[in-house]
Amino acid sequence: MNDRVHRYQYDAGVTDCLFCRIVAGEIPATLVTETDTTLAFRDIDPKAPTHVLVIPKEHHTAIGDVDPVLAGQILATAHQVAKAEGIDESGYRLVFNTGKDGGQTVFHVHCHVLGGRGLTWPPG
Repeated sequence: MNDRVHRYQYDAGVTDCLFCRIVAGEIPATLVTETDTTLAFRDIDPKAPTHVLVIPKEHHTAIGDVDPVLAGQILATAHQVAKAEGIDESGYRLVFNTGKDGGQTVFHVHCHVLGGRGLTWPPG
């Protein structure tokens, strides 16, 4: 699935959303996996050897706005990514940055899957 561009329709009201444009196939991304409701692709500025973003295909600004079923699907996809990347047994971190003070820079819900090296605590 790597280097394949995914094409989906998206809400015209969020055409300025980077991740909606990736879902629509307007902006290329290196895909890792996808489901009917989620898309996972490599971060363009990785902070670990494995750094993949998992997003819902429909636009939601913050994780608190997401239906619990969809939130579970995002987490299940994140675990699927960890398994596919070979970090599910050594360990990995899932991060949702929410809001400006939480470090969110793209206001479309996304889960960072980080691993492939020892991760320290607390994070930045």
